[in-house]
Amino acid sequence: MSRRFEILPDPDAVAAATADRLIAAGRNAIRRRGRFILGLTGGTTPLAVCPLLVVPPRVRMLDWTKVQFFFGDERAVPPNDPESNYNTARLALLDYLPRLRMEQVHRMPCELEDIDAGARQYEAELRRVVGGNGTPVFDLIWLGMGADGHTASLFPGTGALDERERLVVANWVPSLDAWRMTLTYPVLNAAREAMFVVNGADKADAVARIRSGSDELPAARVRAGRTLWLVDAAAAGTA
Repeated sequence: MSRRFEILPDPDAVAAATADRLIAAGRNAIRRRGRFILGLTGGTTPLAVCPLLVVPPRVRMLDWTKVQFFFGDERAVPPNDPESNYNTARLALLDYLPRLRMEQVHRMPCELEDIDAGARQYEAELRRVVGGNGTPVFDLIWLGMGADGHTASLFPGTGALDERERLVVANWVPSLDAWRMTLTYPVLNAAREAMFVVNGADKADAVARIRSGSDELPAARVRAGRTLWLVDAAAAGTA
């Protein structure tokens, strides 16, 4: 396991570096294994990064027909809801990728009344598509972090932090008074690479704590084969 922080001057530079790293990871995975297993993040970061991926030159640099898209977490809303991470990804990225097939995109069924059953269904789909013995391995999981140190929907003080067996769970988040569906540490930490993308001065305290070596915050406990943090100067406390 390795962890590296790259401090960039502003959110635009972070977005460009994120897009470039995603393309590089995808090309490497396709060259080595014939496909790219990618976990997408939610939040606002994709709104800056995805437009860079759907236009030349980057859109031509990756064979998008060989990408399998999964999600790190989802809100308990229908897939066409403005708050849906899937809907955000569709409008900013998926609808614009050449020759993309519906079966390449695996959204979390978080609108189901029984969200736990939806989580089990998603874990089964992840195992079916990715395959392999033991825990399915993502080539790249793209993650963000909140000011409270949460990542995906692994929020401080919530039950999903202690999950050791299941790969996808329903997680009640009291601070939001809401259910979320999220990947868990067993699958996050099995990934070949995790890429955190973090902007803003409100994240500076959390970033500083993680850089100091503290593992108290949920994001600090993600330790994939390689963990890359792309952080703007404000979040790094150097602006």
